[in-house]
Amino acid sequence: MSGQLLRVDVGDLTFDVRADGPDDGRPVLLLHGFPETSASWAAVTPRLTEAGLRTYAVDQLGYSPGARPSDVDSYAVTNLAQVTADLMTAMDVPVADVVGHDWGANVAWALAAWHEDRVRSLTAVSVPHPTAFTTAWRSDPEQQERSAYIRLFWQQGKAEEVLLADDARRLRRIFGDAVPSEAVDEYVAVLSAPGALTAALNWYRAMSSSTPVDDVPVPTTYVWSDGDVAIGRRAAEGCAEYVTGDYRFVELAGVSHWIPEQAPEQLAVAVLDRIAST
Repeated sequence: MSGQLLRVDVGDLTFDVRADGPDDGRPVLLLHGFPETSASWAAVTPRLTEAGLRTYAVDQLGYSPGARPSDVDSYAVTNLAQVTADLMTAMDVPVADVVGHDWGANVAWALAAWHEDRVRSLTAVSVPHPTAFTTAWRSDPEQQERSAYIRLFWQQGKAEEVLLADDARRLRRIFGDAVPSEAVDEYVAVLSAPGALTAALNWYRAMSSSTPVDDVPVPTTYVWSDGDVAIGRRAAEGCAEYVTGDYRFVELAGVSHWIPEQAPEQLAVAVLDRIAST
């Protein structure tokens, strides 16, 4: 029952996965975002395993030291979704309830759109369907302002230098006071390894080559917080247009972008409600 660290081979990649809960529990795949690791689910996981679920929290492509390709194209969303489906196969998890936060939500949306047979239900956290985000980014001045940081992230070398300078002061500042300092220390340590931050930023640098993500047919909950500095209301409320399956929008008041750490109880309730619906 206790948690274990799995090392899972997918071709020549090796992923680190934190597994928890009963071996025969219904599988839940947990996908973290930038600039975090699977540790971001630490407060959510116990609430899911207590309900009898088996959780798999993945250190995603570029974050697992053994799965850190150097080319930007590897981080295009089509490949991220395929690699995640292949990882599920390697773990003998043919189908899972999928929960993704931030960039992990983008992967989860793509997985549910293009590999719907692998996704029993989807709970996307903070980041809406990619088309809802892109539409808002193109037309909403407020969203353009919120997303201005991405232009720095696109700058190879410059972004790494800016974020890691002065004991990663700017990288740490991304979290505000929403995430415990020891967790931030862990994320900074992971991303300070040679090539790690570049790999994480390559998720942003591959955006321009991304294939538009189809509408999502699986039962879906989207959890957004009104204190999110990165995602505005227009993108959040536009999300519904791109889900053809049963859809729920859960809005959390007074919570920042870092929902898994700041509101784990509310998030777990939303996840469990969605899982129970299928």
